[in-house]
Order: sequence, then C-alpha cells, then structure tokens
Amino acid sequence: MVISQWKWFRTATQLKGSVLKAVLPRVFLCGIFGFVVSALYKQGWAVNWPTADSLIPSLVLGLLLVFRTNTAYDRFWEGRKAWGSIIISVRNLARQIWVSIPEPEPEDRQGKIEALRLLLAFAVATKLHLRGEPVTNELAAFMPLSRYEKLQGMNNPPLEVAFWIGDYLQQQYRRDRLSIQQLTAMYGLLDNLVAALSACERIQKTPIPLAYVIHLKQLLLIYCLSLPFQMVKTQGWQTGLTVALVSFALLGIEEIGIEIEDPFGHDANDLPLDAICGTMQRNIEDLISLSPSFYTVPEALTVTSLLDASEDF
Repeated sequence: MVISQWKWFRTATQLKGSVLKAVLPRVFLCGIFGFVVSALYKQGWAVNWPTADSLIPSLVLGLLLVFRTNTAYDRFWEGRKAWGSIIISVRNLARQIWVSIPEPEPEDRQGKIEALRLLLAFAVATKLHLRGEPVTNELAAFMPLSRYEKLQGMNNPPLEVAFWIGDYLQQQYRRDRLSIQQLTAMYGLLDNLVAALSACERIQKTPIPLAYVIHLKQLLLIYCLSLPFQMVKTQGWQTGLTVALVSFALLGIEEIGIEIEDPFGHDANDLPLDAICGTMQRNIEDLISLSPSFYTVPEALTVTSLLDASEDF
C-alpha cells in the first residue's frame, strides 16, 4: 500500500510525458494578469466585475473541453487498434508462411526467411511513413540491398513491401507450394495489413477542424483572462495564484488533446511504435528458430502430385 501511494505521488510529479512545459508560459501569463488586476483593485480602480461569470458559462466551456479530449483519445485509441491489427496479421501470416510452405529445395528455406523479414519491413516502413521520416538503415537489415535502394525512391514504402510479400505468395502458388485456399487465407491477412496502414493514414491526415480548434482557444483565453475580474474582490492578492491554477487545469486538458490526436510521433504520450516493432522482430526470429515436422517433404510431393495421386483411390 505504501509503495502504491509513493508511485501515485511520483506519477503526479513526473515531468516527462506531462504538458507542464507546454502550458507553463500561458499559465504564467494568466497569473501575472490576475496579479495586475488585483493591484489595480487595491489602488481603487473599478476592476471588480462579478457578472463576468455569465460571459462564458462554465458548462459550455467544460463540454467543449470534454468533446475535444474525447475526440483526441478516440484517434489515439483507433491508432492503437490499427497497430494491434498489424501485430496480429504479421504473427498469423508469418506462422502460416513458415508452417504451410514446404521446402523441397534448399533455397526454399531462405526464401521463407526473407518473406518473414519482409513482414518486419512492412511494420518498420509503416512506422517511418507515419512519422514522415525517410527510409533509413533500420530497414536495410530486412531485405536485399537492391530492394532497399528501390524503396528509398517510393512515395509509400509500406505498400511496396506489401506488394513484394504478395508477389512471393503468388510465386509459391504457381510452384504448387500453396493451395488456392491457403493463398486466399494469406492474401486476407495481407489485406488486413494494408487496411491497418490506411486507417493510420486516415488518422494522421484528418486533423481536427480548424474552426473548432480556433474557437476553443479563443474561449479558453477569454475565460482565463476574465477570471481575475470575477474573484478580485474576494481573493485580493491571491487572485493571480488562483487564476494560474485554474488556467493550468483548463489549458492542460486542451494540450493533452493536442498531443494525443496524432499518436505516431516520438513524444512520450505517443504510441510506443519502436517497442512494438521490436516485439514483432523478436517474435519472427523466434519463429525462424523453430522447425515444422514436414520440412523434409520429398521433392515429388508437391500439391499437384498429391492431387494426382488422390485420383487413384
């Protein structure tokens, strides 16, 4: 219980991942303005404005902030679900490729390893694409040099990687390594990868409407700057501190929405895409170390030969 309480206080005072640095200048501005209003009131100026609370009802501002935060979190959660779909599809497709495709020829195993690493390349390329970063050496380990160089000139690298994976599956079908049912199932998983990529692009390229963003900022500014006039009579010299605290609460909520509405960057509040890709890489490498029981399929036992043999019974 003591450890839990200490963790709560440590989280409450943590700077990394908080919006304190982002909102601190605005909070200071509101606090200084409140101090100026209280100083003017002490000098006899008629700055007491108790009716200012009716200028912008707190309920309206609260609803706007809640809607802003919920909209941003929906985008964050949808991005997480899209990456969850990528993880599931990569694992299932890798497992099916590794288990379903036989290795009658020595080079078949290396082809399967390259295909599995192309699945990792798709995830890493998607991460870089969503972050607006160019193709880096991080992808070079998952493909031949010729493909890596070709990928550097592509506008949408993940789609090109998906094309290579689909081309590999089609080649295995033509070589009678896969049945049409297996090919269809694997193509379905590949389609899921492309659909998840498209969902992430939709989140990134559909910003919150500008008019809504501007209006909320205007309301927040007016509300925070009108607070000193409402409370200077009762708060006195404490007006500046009270206004700063209220401003920190309201501006912090807005800033949180700004940070999580595009969850694919490098910020502490963004999705841990590097860790997710690292987990998938470990899963794939573990899978490559396993050996299905039918790796020693005789060369004659292709899909076509098995179908022909079944006609004799």
